[in-house]
Amino acid sequence: MATFTYKAKVKGKTVTGEVDAEDEKGAIAQLKSKNIKSPSVKKKPEGGGFWANANKKPVTGKDIVIFTRQFSTMVDAGLPLVQCLDILGKQSDNPSLGGVVLKVKANIEVGGNLSDSMRKHVEVFDALFCNMVEAGEAGGILDIILRRLADYIEKAEQLKKKVKAAMVYPGVIVTVAFGVVAFLMVFVIPTFAKMFEGGGAELPVPTAIVMQLSDFFKTKWHIMFGGIFGFIFLAKKTYGTERGRIEIDRFSLKVPVVGNLIRKVSVAKFTRTLGTLISSGVPLIEALDICARTSGNKIVEFAIFNTIEAIKEGETVAAPLSRETVFPAMVIQMIDVGESAGSLDTMLEKIADFYDEEVDTAVEALTSLLEPMLMVFLGLIVGFIVVAMYLPIFKMGETV
Repeated sequence: MATFTYKAKVKGKTVTGEVDAEDEKGAIAQLKSKNIKSPSVKKKPEGGGFWANANKKPVTGKDIVIFTRQFSTMVDAGLPLVQCLDILGKQSDNPSLGGVVLKVKANIEVGGNLSDSMRKHVEVFDALFCNMVEAGEAGGILDIILRRLADYIEKAEQLKKKVKAAMVYPGVIVTVAFGVVAFLMVFVIPTFAKMFEGGGAELPVPTAIVMQLSDFFKTKWHIMFGGIFGFIFLAKKTYGTERGRIEIDRFSLKVPVVGNLIRKVSVAKFTRTLGTLISSGVPLIEALDICARTSGNKIVEFAIFNTIEAIKEGETVAAPLSRETVFPAMVIQMIDVGESAGSLDTMLEKIADFYDEEVDTAVEALTSLLEPMLMVFLGLIVGFIVVAMYLPIFKMGETV
């Protein structure tokens, strides 16, 4: 498939846009099927390869939140969709997002609807976004849906930040520890090595180990870095396979402390996504399908798919979820109450708010646990190196 740009007259107006097709004839046929006659079609240049992609600014969650809020305000004010998208596309601070918005506008100008036009750009507008927009278009409440979407994305971004914050501290400590050890091994230990070589005495075992490590750091550092990068590459390749991802996701839920945090994040994400979709008018089965595909964890995904199959056979949401080990009993009970009271969406929002606070608590607990452990770990490593270097000196003192 290639991308073609086109220019044509539609009802006296000049319209431009892009279309994906196998060749130029296919592009013209597509445009004619949309009542665009006599279009001028050109194949779009590839765009400069690696460096063009490297310089392309990624679209962040913050960009989407700002776009969605502004779009909601404009729709609420009664502006036509095409005009809204034209203004937002041209005034966007992110050129990548602006370009996509203008492509959506161009597709609407030739007869497409908003949700289908957005589905052509999955790198920016995910399934949840497009399905909610479709529900808003069908119900005539697009402005309300866009506001809900902005709220949802904001809260989802806050959840991501909490998890990232929990990982920053241990990452910094491990990096500093590696840097300190590397400095000692490359610059400090060799000085001691020269001094010990002239002594002629047999070195203590800890000292010999440190000397060997120092030699490894100096002469075989490429093997060490190759091993690290090889491990990362292998882990990514394994996670890229269906079986590998299942096993890694299953293991991650069982890791002490960290597994509890992952479980709480998954519950918060699932309940907020499902609650937002249901309150926006998306059918339950379709909403659960989106929740499964955006869960980020294969075990959670399978649990939701099992629930979908059970609902199709006439069960409630709570009953099949109770048979899965991923979701806590309290969550199941609250969902059951919400279903019985006919206010499932409201109950799901309450569960999500509760688990957002639980994630905060879990992040604090993880940080407070890791801080002393990592400091002790760093102290032991540096302490072992220092003691190993001074052991021969103590031995010489005893001999004298």
